[in-house]
Amino acid sequence: MKVLYSKTCTLPQDLIPLLIQRGLNIQDEQRAMGYLTNIGYFRLSAYFYPLLKEPKTDHIYKENATFDMAMNMYRFDRKLRILLFNEIEKIEVAVRSAMNNLISSKLNDVFWMTNPIYYRSPVIFAKTLTFIQSEIDKSKEEFIAHFQSKYSNPYPPAWMIAEIIPLGVLCNSFNNLTNKRLLKNIARQFGLPLPVFSSWLLLLANLRNLCGHHARLWNREIPIISHILNHPVHPWINTAVTDMKRVYFRICIIKYLLFTVSPNNTFTQKLKSLLEEFSTIDIRAMGFPAKWHTEPLWQ
Repeated sequence: MKVLYSKTCTLPQDLIPLLIQRGLNIQDEQRAMGYLTNIGYFRLSAYFYPLLKEPKTDHIYKENATFDMAMNMYRFDRKLRILLFNEIEKIEVAVRSAMNNLISSKLNDVFWMTNPIYYRSPVIFAKTLTFIQSEIDKSKEEFIAHFQSKYSNPYPPAWMIAEIIPLGVLCNSFNNLTNKRLLKNIARQFGLPLPVFSSWLLLLANLRNLCGHHARLWNREIPIISHILNHPVHPWINTAVTDMKRVYFRICIIKYLLFTVSPNNTFTQKLKSLLEEFSTIDIRAMGFPAKWHTEPLWQ
């Protein structure tokens, strides 16, 4: 049976003695209060949680648990999100470009994204078009304003629309296209069969949103899973020993796609440097298998 929410707001100055009472060691209370004020207890509580004794519902901290340990996890998670977001950007831009170039040229229609004749599901197309119209209406981009002031077409060409809609919406449009051969050609450009490519795009769109909204990432279990890549054209991992709901699998997806998008990338070095900087972080919670760095993907 549901009950009414009865918790009240607790200010940082009141949280400090409460955390200490529960067994958390806080060496610099003033500094801790600053973090609680500027970051917020609710956001930081996800990093306090691994420091709690079992059962965690008792809210009692483990011996030697410190505020600095939680902040170390928070800083690592923040740097991890920044690293992944930057790499996802490269992939996202490449995917948008590939879709625009290949689909526009093969269909010989620069307005394909808003033309219903190319799509399987009228329902999905209608929802996508409604979202596209919403993005056009609120867009402040000069190229959109210029197009609307000069041309009488109801919608801009696909490459303009692709610049203002989220990756998830672009994925919906892509997956709804009728021309499977065209879709397979685009997927093949990234070294993937179509089902895997489509599922990976959805995974990356979700991961991008988590990074963009500063959500906890490092030990999160993400329920969206992928099609299995059975015949990779680039070095890959042993998915039989990989938890595909953990962030490590998504990190591997990024690395795989970078073989196409940015062959001379330094992602491996950046990742290893981050893990070395925060060597106390339990990477098993991220889904990293033992000796992960020996897998072909990372060689």
